[in-house]
Amino acid sequence: MAPLARHRLSPADTGPALRALRAWTPPDAPAGSLHPGDVGWLLRRDDATVFLWTDARTDAQTSARADGVTTTAAPVAVGFLDGPVLRVTAAPDADLGALAADAEDLLVPGNDATDGLPVPGWEPDTEEPWLVFSWVPEPVSSRAVEVTESDTADRALVHRAAFTGSTLTADHWRTMKKSPAGHLAVETLVRTPAGEPAAAATGWFGGAGRCGLLEPVGTHADHRGHGYGRDAVRGACAALAARGASAVAVLTPAGNEAAVALYKSAGFTVVRENHDWTRPGRG
Repeated sequence: MAPLARHRLSPADTGPALRALRAWTPPDAPAGSLHPGDVGWLLRRDDATVFLWTDARTDAQTSARADGVTTTAAPVAVGFLDGPVLRVTAAPDADLGALAADAEDLLVPGNDATDGLPVPGWEPDTEEPWLVFSWVPEPVSSRAVEVTESDTADRALVHRAAFTGSTLTADHWRTMKKSPAGHLAVETLVRTPAGEPAAAATGWFGGAGRCGLLEPVGTHADHRGHGYGRDAVRGACAALAARGASAVAVLTPAGNEAAVALYKSAGFTVVRENHDWTRPGRG
């Protein structure tokens, strides 16, 4: 197994992880768990922690050089704990066995699932897969507008009203926008004819010719069933395509019928299913 070094990154230090994820993002829906936008959404939290795995051999070369020349350590994988789930995207040529062995330190009892990292002895969760949707750029008509600073409180309000238990505030949103991933975000908001905030979507740019991502998307509980969510989604997709995205992906649990219907109505198609890997006998 190739020796790995695991680095714990604070929000301000996530630039190398984001650059690696962008380099690994394909033109179509990403095969790994993490897109740069997943890290970007995480960075709304001041206490966010991101893990960057590098090739320990290049790390050693870097520390051994004394002639003033820096050798950059080769990124191998990026991950973070999303509640009890360790989400990971690895480089195309990464040694997943070595990565899983190193991740054992993070997979303590209670952290009983991984997304994107097969762990020896664990099992794929077949009960409820995640559906991976993809949208191919096309002409778009939408009522969505770009979120500006004056819309920040309403953007956060839509999220809280869409997701039970959410405590998202305008300050969280500003923290995200000021993070190393903030420049990758495109945000849309749709209002009712009376001006009330109804739906919103955040899209993430992965690079020109690479797939973008939607995360998160929500419709205010008081304004569902009027097409506002579809307009927010299509507006974000159009903004990503205008920046050069080759496609846009979004993921949702297969059992979330409302989300599945929303994305299909917005022109997305299902391209595959993802299954978490789970600890045998968990729970």
